[in-house]
Amino acid sequence: MALKKKPVTGMKDILPAEMAVRDYVISQIKETYNTFGFSSIETPCVEHIENLSSKQGGENEKLIFKILKRGEKLKLDQASCESDLVDGGLRYDLTLPLSRYYSNHANELPSPFKALQMGNVWRADRPQRGRYRQFMQCDIDILGEPTNLAEIQLILATTTLLGKLDFKNFSIRINDRRILKAMAAYSGFEPETFDTVFIILDKMDKIGLDGVRGELEKEGFAQNAIDTYLGMFEEITNDVAGVRYIKEKLAGVLEPEYAEGLEMIINSVEAVKTADFKMVFDPTLVRGMSYYTGPIFEIAMDEFGGSVGGGGRYDEMIGKFTGQSTCACGLSIGFERIILLLMERGFKVPGAAGKKAFLVEKNMPSESMIKVLKQAEEERQNGNQVSIAVMKKNKKFQKEQLKEEGYEEIVEFFADRM
Repeated sequence: MALKKKPVTGMKDILPAEMAVRDYVISQIKETYNTFGFSSIETPCVEHIENLSSKQGGENEKLIFKILKRGEKLKLDQASCESDLVDGGLRYDLTLPLSRYYSNHANELPSPFKALQMGNVWRADRPQRGRYRQFMQCDIDILGEPTNLAEIQLILATTTLLGKLDFKNFSIRINDRRILKAMAAYSGFEPETFDTVFIILDKMDKIGLDGVRGELEKEGFAQNAIDTYLGMFEEITNDVAGVRYIKEKLAGVLEPEYAEGLEMIINSVEAVKTADFKMVFDPTLVRGMSYYTGPIFEIAMDEFGGSVGGGGRYDEMIGKFTGQSTCACGLSIGFERIILLLMERGFKVPGAAGKKAFLVEKNMPSESMIKVLKQAEEERQNGNQVSIAVMKKNKKFQKEQLKEEGYEEIVEFFADRM
């Protein structure tokens, strides 16, 4: 059987030009987030299958790459169900591993703890533009901070990073899971139907208000509840005034401090932001993860045609490990989508070292080669990047390739001219 050259479906090889951009973006991530007080951590790529399947990950739990037991523990002839065969899986995000990490090391960490985590995650999803089955994720989280200062810092840190990467005119869509529930309750939907209502509401961008109405009717919900619910979306504005409208409209159903907290986040970020973006109150924003308990947000970019990041507050997840409630809030950027956009616009790494190529003739004598090596070392000491290669027969093509790789200067060395 012939070996296969192409990577597995949903995976990708990364060529040097893209790798240079990725390395630069990673350096900017670390540098920017460090200035906001975040500390880098790392967790294993393999997690216990019990943790991954704990009904915290929403639809992602259907996309787990599961790992068979090994050695004597794998008893195929005695297995009656999947749990007899599987004991681990590849992580599908960084939030659940962080929660396990914090619960295991809380006594060794400061409070609040500001974590920066970057690493590959895996989802058995349908590949599409900007979406792979293996992809890099970049998360920042603040654990142990109960106030909206956490949300404000997460949004400011992430938007500062995007500004440094020259992204402009994007939006931070923000909502609160408690507002979602209050709107549904006010309209007359029963609590046990909320998830169904929110799944339909989440399609608003694709199918519009009439499409949402049609699907709610198809589910058999009362017409009065549907009319009341959708009527609010027609009246709500996408700014602070919209938040105030919700606060007044849902008085007695929604705790006032939830709307006030959202208003504080929007106003605070708008007042001190350094990047070119806008805060948008979006009452249709749902976020699929069931672990969110408060404010939720997404980064929307028109040039991508969708979200390039998001997050929210998840105050109950860590408590499932420790039995004690721990406040937590996080934001993840879509690293692969950011890279895709940068590559499509022909992004060049700023301030990169000058690239020089030294071409030496074949069979260069040792004494002459030493001179070339010494000259290359002097260039590197001066901050240049120098690659040495032997001249090929088709020197013209060789030079063209070097120029495509970004080598600005090509120097030829011949033994009789040294």
